[in-house]
Amino acid sequence: MTPTFNLQDEPWIPVRTKAGEVMNVSLRDALLKAADYVALAETSPPNLIAMHRVLLAVLHRSLVTQHGKWNDQDRASWFREGLPQVEIRAYLDKWRERFWLFHPTDPFMQVAALEVAEETREKQKAWLQIELEGACGNTPVVFNHAMDERPAAATFAVALRNMLGFFQFTPGGLVKTVRSSDKAGPLVNTAAVLPIGRSLAETLLLALHPYENQSPGDLPSWERPMPTIMTLSAEPTLASGPNDRYTRLSRAVLLLKEGDLQKLHWIRFAAGIALEEDPNAPDPMACYRINKDGKAIRVTYREGRAMWRDLPSLVPDPGHATDIPPAVLGWAANLLGALGEWESPVEVITAGLASKEAKLLRWRAERIELPQAFLRQSDAASFLRMQVRYVEEVHEGLRNVLADMIAQTMPDPKHKDTRTRARDILSNGPASAVYFSAAERALPLLMRQIVKGEIEEADLAWKATLVEAANQAWKATRKSLGDSPAVLRADARVWPRFRVLLKPLMTNVTLAATLATSTTEEVPV
Repeated sequence: MTPTFNLQDEPWIPVRTKAGEVMNVSLRDALLKAADYVALAETSPPNLIAMHRVLLAVLHRSLVTQHGKWNDQDRASWFREGLPQVEIRAYLDKWRERFWLFHPTDPFMQVAALEVAEETREKQKAWLQIELEGACGNTPVVFNHAMDERPAAATFAVALRNMLGFFQFTPGGLVKTVRSSDKAGPLVNTAAVLPIGRSLAETLLLALHPYENQSPGDLPSWERPMPTIMTLSAEPTLASGPNDRYTRLSRAVLLLKEGDLQKLHWIRFAAGIALEEDPNAPDPMACYRINKDGKAIRVTYREGRAMWRDLPSLVPDPGHATDIPPAVLGWAANLLGALGEWESPVEVITAGLASKEAKLLRWRAERIELPQAFLRQSDAASFLRMQVRYVEEVHEGLRNVLADMIAQTMPDPKHKDTRTRARDILSNGPASAVYFSAAERALPLLMRQIVKGEIEEADLAWKATLVEAANQAWKATRKSLGDSPAVLRADARVWPRFRVLLKPLMTNVTLAATLATSTTEEVPV
């Protein structure tokens, strides 16, 4: 095979220019001209995170191997003056031969041994196997109705981007080649966190893992020996560091080139280099909640739950009593501190997907502007954590009251099945969406007041917001039930419990008057 499609030369990384144009560029241009691009323009959330991780691994290794020891002050200089061109060029030149997408012995982030191994040489799969949203095997068909025997073709760039996203986010499960099953990718079921700058160069420097995180064994996949079948069949191994995690071959893939075509249909596929997770070395882009059993649970995307509700897991928690924030936000705060930009907010995107039993449930990308004070001041972070958690506590109480009101409209309201039906009706109704959307609109004000030190004002305003949000949720639920006699009776019975729920929020006469005014029309006669 003649080496084909070198990632350093061929355009495959989608970027957005300062003029708003979207175009594909090579790996070399993405790094050397990073200051000219606003951001990556990839639309798939898993692929977006995976591509950033590859760029970060290349940049980190360029600096470690060519520049020597560096610190946050060096990062600050590169932030002002641009990424170090000489070091990046030297590194890319040194490893150029490992960046061929198609190569007889060293294809980029693939396993050439699959071409001749007894387990795989006679087997091929549709390339959709590595497209997380694609229909392949027993994956439910949503948009793609291509059959496994006749898959739609993919350009080299599309296949490559999807392969990178697949490596990072693939669920664990059956593989049946080399091993019967395999471990999940590093970011399975993760809402990955990434600080965003005003340009691609700034984004990479904000998210760059520090020099002290590097170890001699923390190498990206292209600096390691080409995996063999014996490598793939070995026991799972811990990540040696971020470079390893960011480029781990969690599945073995070999893209199959078809003559002179610039598209492909087929791949070879097998179990990969399994990743064993270390609870003491969490992924730098993942945040965690500590459950009641003391176990760290990754924050992921749940149906109908906006990411702002997990803000407590993004900000520092001394001692990690309830949360473990992503290390990448700490690195961003350190860089801004070295720049002297103490007041600059940190733009954050969370992106990724949630899956169950190897099936994609949902994926999402959200953007949050996080004042830097919450990353530096433990008191501010603790107060924000308390206020956001209070939203959830009020919501849980509100759900109990509203579910009881719905149950009261049915025969035998105290029966277990009746209450279950009532909760199902409530879950499918407007209450939660109305409540949380009303609270979210006041979140920027809450954060501004906390940063300014207006703690009492922030507390009062936030409680007033939750009173209004709960009241709107009550109205929406009440309206959805209609005006039958059974509903009116249920309203009369449950209304006092609703007032009791909100009583702790009514911290002054103004709040009480606001509640009375806004809910008078709902009080049954």
